[in-house]
Amino acid sequence: MKLTVVGCSGSGPGPGSPASSYLVEHEGFRLVLDLGNGAFGALQGLIDPGSVDAVFLSHLHADHCLDVAPFVVWHRYSKRSPGRLVPLYAPVGAERRLAMAYDLDGDGLTDVFDFVPVGSGALTIGPFEVALARTAHPVETYAIRLTAGGRSLVYTGDTGASERVVELARGADVLLAEAAHPDGDPDQPPGLHLTGRQAAEHAAAAGVGRLLLTHIPPWVDRIAQLAAASSVFPETELVAPSGVYDL
Repeated sequence: MKLTVVGCSGSGPGPGSPASSYLVEHEGFRLVLDLGNGAFGALQGLIDPGSVDAVFLSHLHADHCLDVAPFVVWHRYSKRSPGRLVPLYAPVGAERRLAMAYDLDGDGLTDVFDFVPVGSGALTIGPFEVALARTAHPVETYAIRLTAGGRSLVYTGDTGASERVVELARGADVLLAEAAHPDGDPDQPPGLHLTGRQAAEHAAAAGVGRLLLTHIPPWVDRIAQLAAASSVFPETELVAPSGVYDL
């Protein structure tokens, strides 16, 4: 299994990165996790968009889904699309929400996507065994665990502190965890985002092999997030756009 970071900026694109998007590949199958603002441009620099086999959206906040719109434009008008429907796994209501984001008339996007509503539980996407868990976030959001070839990757999506995420990540090889809130912020609301330290505490509690920090907003000190996490869980790294991780 190979993970490539397409975009990792939290809450929106930053000066050095698009918003959240990750490419996971195994045995030639290409799964895109989230398509946040600016991610489709970066994705084109990595692969042929027509080779995407499936898309998973953790939730429907703009910084995780809005570049579905240019993905649709490319498939409709580039004359390079292979013409097959792309399965799009997302919370209930994604079809209508994304259609409205694309066009004020809200015309369907079913000429490009086969929409598959998801909830907590297990399913299969291509070669991946998949488990989903609802996270602690204001809108319906799912963390995802991908297992293939004896290796496992967990992506938190957006979440506050969550025992469900810890259980989903238990024993995983890699935890790709958001760390949007700075540590020590007294105004941090519950049930929204993790701090660097909290992400590390989740990794330690789950007994994962490695922690990758992502979704850090441009106004938050990335190095401080890394330092806070590393003090709890030494096997911690900051992801960067185009970063590649072989599991």
